[in-house]
Formats: sequence, structure tokens, C-alpha cells
Amino acid sequence: MVENGKAIYFDMDGTLADLYGVPNWLNMLRSHDATPYRKAPALLHLSTLARLLNGLQRNGYTIGVVSWLSKGSNKAYDEEVTTSKLEWLELHLHSVTWDEIHIVKHGTPKQTIVNYPNGILFDDEQKNRDKWTGTAYAEDKIIEVLKALE
Repeated sequence: MVENGKAIYFDMDGTLADLYGVPNWLNMLRSHDATPYRKAPALLHLSTLARLLNGLQRNGYTIGVVSWLSKGSNKAYDEEVTTSKLEWLELHLHSVTWDEIHIVKHGTPKQTIVNYPNGILFDDEQKNRDKWTGTAYAEDKIIEVLKALE
């Protein structure tokens, strides 16, 4: 069992992946086209992130992802988005063995679905950080905070 607070969770869109930097991303999502989820570039140096996460995991941290599906979706699109996000993680962070991956309905309170809601959350949305029951940071603090935990 991991101690309270010894868990680290990441949002994906706008935190790990630059979904909003994909040209025409909003039109594609509204058209139920999952391409932006597959094509989004990384927002940070992923080999550095992977090295830090693997080290923290060896030191007892649970490492997870908690990410929302697209707004206004349907079951088939939800499945496509889920597959796209899992493929993105495998492609870009293949050396990380995630303890938890939760890809859930848009708007789901993230602290209600993870195993350790008193852990750390990195999320680009202020509302999610405000509601989180542990400690939460914006996406621009990921490397700095992880290095401090080493």
C-alpha cells in the first residue's frame, strides 16, 4: 500500500500532450475525429519525465494518468479517444509502467476515481487543481516538482 501523498497523477490534454496546438483540433473533436489525441506533440521533454517517473516509482510512488474523454461524445468515439490516448502514452512514454490509467467521462471529478486522491495531480485546468483533495500543480511545474521529490 502506498502512503497518502505518494502517488502522482497526470492529466493528458494540455498537460502532457499539446492537444490544443494541433491545427483545427476543436473542429476535429466536434466532428468526432480523434486525430488530435493521436497527433498531439509532447509539452515537455519526455525522456526526462520518464527517467524521473521511473526513479520515483522505484522509490515507492504510484504513477498514474487521469484524463477526460471529449465533450459531447458517444460510446464509439469514447472508445476511439481512449485507444488514441493509450497509444499516445505507449508511443511517447513507453518506458513508463503506469500503475493506474483512468480515461473517464468529461467533467468527472478526478479525485473520485483514482486510488490515492491525496496524492499529487498535474493538470492544466485550474478548476481541477482547485477540486483536487491532495496537492495539485499546473503543467509548467512538472519537472521542477518531480526533481524535488527525487
